[in-house]
Amino acid sequence: MTVITTIEDLRVLAQKRVPRMFYDYADSGSWTEGTYRANESDFQAIKLRQRVAVNMENRSTRTTMIGQSTAMPVAIAPTGLTGMQHADGEILAARAARKFGIPFTLSTMSICSIEDVAQHAGEGFWFQLYVMKDRAFIERLIDRAKAANCGALVLTLDLQILGQRHKDLKNGLSAPPKLTLANMINIASKPRWALGMAGTKRRQFGNIVGHVQGVTDMANLGAWTAQQFDPALNWGDVAWIKARWGGKLILKGIQDVEDARLAVQSGADALIVSNHGGRQLDGAESSIRALPAIVSEVGPAIEVHMDGGIRSGQDVLKARALGARGTYIGRAMLYGLGAMGEEGVSKALEIIHKELDLTMAFCGHTDVETVDKSILLPGTYPA
Repeated sequence: MTVITTIEDLRVLAQKRVPRMFYDYADSGSWTEGTYRANESDFQAIKLRQRVAVNMENRSTRTTMIGQSTAMPVAIAPTGLTGMQHADGEILAARAARKFGIPFTLSTMSICSIEDVAQHAGEGFWFQLYVMKDRAFIERLIDRAKAANCGALVLTLDLQILGQRHKDLKNGLSAPPKLTLANMINIASKPRWALGMAGTKRRQFGNIVGHVQGVTDMANLGAWTAQQFDPALNWGDVAWIKARWGGKLILKGIQDVEDARLAVQSGADALIVSNHGGRQLDGAESSIRALPAIVSEVGPAIEVHMDGGIRSGQDVLKARALGARGTYIGRAMLYGLGAMGEEGVSKALEIIHKELDLTMAFCGHTDVETVDKSILLPGTYPA
């Protein structure tokens, strides 16, 4: 039996168990994948200051994100097609997050619907919104999130148009997926995954199919989604969505100080420093390098969160030290889900929490609320 001690162990197991087209969808970036790799590697350059002879008793990683109490400064990021990494994936991940005491964010492009997740995993999860040209659909989507008592709306601003991801094109990932001979052979080699998918009715984009006129299955869904992401999205739309929603609003995809100022002006409750996991603009700065300037500029005026490249509790601590109130994990969660279902997501959270807790103590702190830049070695982190 494989002993799982790191997120990398979960990634290796997920790669063995998830069909190539869906594993590659999760574990890839756009074009050269330079930003995707930098998100992770730039964390490694940041060094920690070890402190000794400090009382390490009574440690706490508890904090808040947009006023919501969390077991650690981590939320689960919205990820599309989560239910294709493992049958009923969004429900399982939401359950694991709820048990652990952190927020789960459901993607617009999820396989399980808002109503499914609310029914099977409980209320209070956050919902991520993509802006489509069909504004009536967006209005209904926001209203459905309200009806499900979602705790926050996460508005993604960096996917007005789609970045090109070479692996998806080569694997024939589309809606519906291209069942080439190579793909069918690959799926046949993943019996655990295939058995799970055969046992669930959730195999389509649950938030869209049946909720848009003319979109009744995967065949006509592909054509609709290809035309629907709105390249004309602007800050006026943010104001309209904020008014329609009326609850906590988080803006995802901020990488530039000027956009951070506009996020403050929009009246949002938080922003997420994010480059979409390196899946949009290849060549963009890593999230951890972009974080400090944004915190310095707008930190007191808006809650600053970040995502991109987090694979350990040490990464969470470094982001916190550089001013992030909270962080989000996407791939780390997907690796756990693909490897072991709900148990794997719980394992990923346990791994990250333990690494966060121990590293914090080694750096001389017993409360995550007191962590700041002083735990980092000068000259090793972006100013």
